[in-house]
Amino acid sequence: MLEKAILVKHLKKIYHSNKVEAVKDVSFDVEQGEIFGFLGPNGAGKSTTIKTLIGLLNPTQGEIYINGLNALKNRNEVRMTIGYSSQALSVDDKLTAYENIYLQGEFYHLNKLEIVKRSKEILTIFELWEKRNDLVESFSGGMMKRLDLAEALIHQPKILFLDEPTLGLDIQTRHTIWEYIRKLRSEYQMTIFLTTHYLEEADELCDRVAIIDHGQILVIDKPSVLKSQIGGDIITMVFQNSQSEIQSFLKKIESLKQIKNINSLPNGVYQITVKTKGDELIPQLFHQAEKNKIKIESVRLKRPTLDDVYLSYTGETIRDTEGSAEGARGQRMNMAKLRR
Repeated sequence: MLEKAILVKHLKKIYHSNKVEAVKDVSFDVEQGEIFGFLGPNGAGKSTTIKTLIGLLNPTQGEIYINGLNALKNRNEVRMTIGYSSQALSVDDKLTAYENIYLQGEFYHLNKLEIVKRSKEILTIFELWEKRNDLVESFSGGMMKRLDLAEALIHQPKILFLDEPTLGLDIQTRHTIWEYIRKLRSEYQMTIFLTTHYLEEADELCDRVAIIDHGQILVIDKPSVLKSQIGGDIITMVFQNSQSEIQSFLKKIESLKQIKNINSLPNGVYQITVKTKGDELIPQLFHQAEKNKIKIESVRLKRPTLDDVYLSYTGETIRDTEGSAEGARGQRMNMAKLRR
């Protein structure tokens, strides 16, 4: 039986300067060759966790094993087996793509022949070999991110850590990066640990997802399993009545056997999760609304998504906000480079 690529036990991280407990007793494992995702808003503890795993931060408490090695006791050995791409781009835009890759190879003490061989291989994977002698400042944002990912692979790591790999990129470029990530796993059997606050990204890429918020893991499972646990269809409704009338109406329909739960969302939207097919319940809702003189402004029927899973565990939709100072700073640095 293969050992776990990553094994974390009771990890805690407290920033003593401000007494913030960023990670609270987190435990999880990642299988060899798995794409494992940490899904949560900025400030949830994702970046703190990943930086602790790769040795950039010291944990306050806990155990970390990378490919069977105690990461806290064998840091140098572990670092040679992992690659890391942070939120902020690490490429030097005053150098060429090849110079960036070559420099990274020297950081890992690779000999010249190894660097030359691996540079061509990696830049070819990311479709940058033809641009190897171009200055990076002439690259688009997507090309810069591809080069940034390539740098993390020069030493042929067994595990690739990606912190918000598509942060600040447009949707088309984001999809392109997803394809490269899938390619790395399929062609190199690489284990990939990524953090993201993009729900679609976690759903599309990850074999398993850990939903994390306020430093705690709320659930871990396959995206398909998490969505199936929500139940049947989801109906979202907006009403024109007063709050007291709406609340009275919602209490009455809660007793309907087809309804699993009702959540209140921002902007006067109400989400009704049903146990079976939503299209069978909607006529009853309209009948009950007419009976209670409730005016329905809009109604929408959909299948469960990871956003609905997040809502069911946290009571709110995922917060796409600036969050922590660290996360905001990384995002500003990324966006500044992408705009050049």
